[in-house]
Amino acid sequence: MSVPKKHKTSSARNRGRSHRALKKKQTIECPKCKKPMLPHRVCKNCGYYNGEEVIKIKTKLDKKKSKKEEKKESRDNARNKKKEAKQ
Repeated sequence: MSVPKKHKTSSARNRGRSHRALKKKQTIECPKCKKPMLPHRVCKNCGYYNGEEVIKIKTKLDKKKSKKEEKKESRDNARNKKKEAKQ
């Protein structure tokens, strides 16, 4: 195994690592909802890209309603199966 000829000083080591620093992500303002978003990506808040709706985003209230309906349907299905099994 090879061994370095000279000791690398801490300042030389740190200068070599200087390019590894984290960079801040660039964000732009969504033209539709004015929320920060990454450039050239669909807005996570409204689902628009380049003036067109690409993804249909449900609002939080819609999500809660749909989850409640799904739970209710699954309960009803389970009850129906139990009734059919008894008969």
